[in-house]
Amino acid sequence: MTDLANPAPEIAAGEGTAGRSLWAVAMMRLRRNRAAMASLVVLVLMALAGIFGPMVAPHDYSEVYPEFVKVPPSLAPYPQQDQIVPAAEEALARARVEIASIEVGGGGVTIMVTSESREIDPRITRYLDRSDVFSGSEMVEVSGDGLSATMRADVRELYFIAGTDANGRDLFSRILISLRISLMIGALATGVALVIGVLYGATAGFVGGRLDNVMMRVVDILYSLPFVFFVILLVVFFGRNVVLMFIAVGAVEWLDMARIVRGQTLSLRRREFVQAAESLGVRSRDIVRRHIIPNTLGTVIIYMTLMIPKVILLESFLSFLGLGVQEPLTSLGVLIAEGAKNMRNAPFMLFWPAATMTVLLFALNFLGDGLRDALDPKDR
Repeated sequence: MTDLANPAPEIAAGEGTAGRSLWAVAMMRLRRNRAAMASLVVLVLMALAGIFGPMVAPHDYSEVYPEFVKVPPSLAPYPQQDQIVPAAEEALARARVEIASIEVGGGGVTIMVTSESREIDPRITRYLDRSDVFSGSEMVEVSGDGLSATMRADVRELYFIAGTDANGRDLFSRILISLRISLMIGALATGVALVIGVLYGATAGFVGGRLDNVMMRVVDILYSLPFVFFVILLVVFFGRNVVLMFIAVGAVEWLDMARIVRGQTLSLRRREFVQAAESLGVRSRDIVRRHIIPNTLGTVIIYMTLMIPKVILLESFLSFLGLGVQEPLTSLGVLIAEGAKNMRNAPFMLFWPAATMTVLLFALNFLGDGLRDALDPKDR
């Protein structure tokens, strides 16, 4: 009797041990998945690059360099040695002077010019400053009769590690800003679709009966409406607001989410734990919130990781129609479309945006698989 009245010391010590919640267990299992954690790190790095990259990029994403159109990627600075002399000749072509000699060296260029009939205007140095290749030009020496002069200008070193596009804009800076726009579009549209679709589908599947029938017929009616017409109406009434437009995209994409969640809910509502909650008098909305929705998260997250690239591709289609992202902003879909047009003479314009999109999609898929395994109620 004494032994029964006084529990063993180890049992008494274990009474204060706190149990793990299902979310804590899921996070622990997710951390064990190396591919998912590596994908999470990649996504975080890409998000940081999209947010802060354009602020520290060497060039503004909208700055145009007419002298450097479709130049290939290079770790060496532009202009290259064989480009300096032609650039100087082109810059002084309208200065009404004859170029006697051009010497390149010391990080700059020395140009001797002559004129047959009129004195050389010192302001011709402005022609060099207007060029993307030269800066700090000055008149070093002028002859007594003013018919010959020597100018010197510094050669600007411009780095295009990913090349430039068809307009002469730095492709690396444009990939960074496109990463920001694409991730913002994917997050906004997917978030809207997630909230509306999960609540709508879980409610319809759990309540059932006539309400379920009516709610699904509403979904069928919305499926029949032309999506492009819906977007055009939004543009007419609210203008070309990127955020508003892709909230509207999410408000349409929730239809698939609602059907998937409804199907999962129909199978869950017959499970023993749901029937036990009903017999204990738990309210329907609490059952949906605490039992139905958490048990559909695995499927929802998998579909969500597939929806983000779908939304990004949908955005590129709208931008092609002139209804999406407008210049000078861009997105990965727009860059890939532009690269496809110049694939023969400038393949790097397609390679870098496509590689960025590929890495983004792989990371989303690996992370989705890891979350699916971690949140699967059958494996808890």
